[in-house]
Amino acid sequence: MSTMRFLLLALFLSSLVACTEEAPIVPKPRAFPKIEYPERVYQSFDPNFCRFKFEYPSYALVEQDTSFFGESPVDPCWFDLRIPAFDARLHCSYHPVGENFEKLRNDAFSLANKHNIKANYIDELPIEKPNGVRGFVFNIEGPVASPFQFYLTDVDDQHFLRASLYFNTQARPDSLAPVLDFVKTDLMHLINTFEWTGS
Repeated sequence: MSTMRFLLLALFLSSLVACTEEAPIVPKPRAFPKIEYPERVYQSFDPNFCRFKFEYPSYALVEQDTSFFGESPVDPCWFDLRIPAFDARLHCSYHPVGENFEKLRNDAFSLANKHNIKANYIDELPIEKPNGVRGFVFNIEGPVASPFQFYLTDVDDQHFLRASLYFNTQARPDSLAPVLDFVKTDLMHLINTFEWTGS
């Protein structure tokens, strides 16, 4: 009888020890959050406060800037295209050129090149459209604040629009890449449908 008790006690103690062993740590596979992309539909941008028009995605909202660091903007045609679905903004600022074309152009290149510190690569793509719209797109790869920028002007260098895209996130570039690609497609549509309308 004592042998039987001893075996039962031994079995009970060994099961207790087995229960206290920790399971091995198995790393979880790398995954990205599921992204719900909005429907790709375009609408016209043709306000009375700007000298141009274009098509932009219906999931974006136009917000006119009425204050720039407590003062009025250089021109009423300063606005953001806010993209709530991705917590992003395209900051747009228009300048009547006058004598300042070279300065505005150099500023656009300088602001894009400020990302060289963190950028892996900057692709500068020239724009030359049959309707007289020209400029440059700056496609900036890497962990940068603004991965996509552009400027547009006209053949007479009288108008100048500069735009830069910002995401309000600290996500890694590789996890943000699918969203950025989606938004860039729509921003290229904006550029391709862009027309100057005023003098």
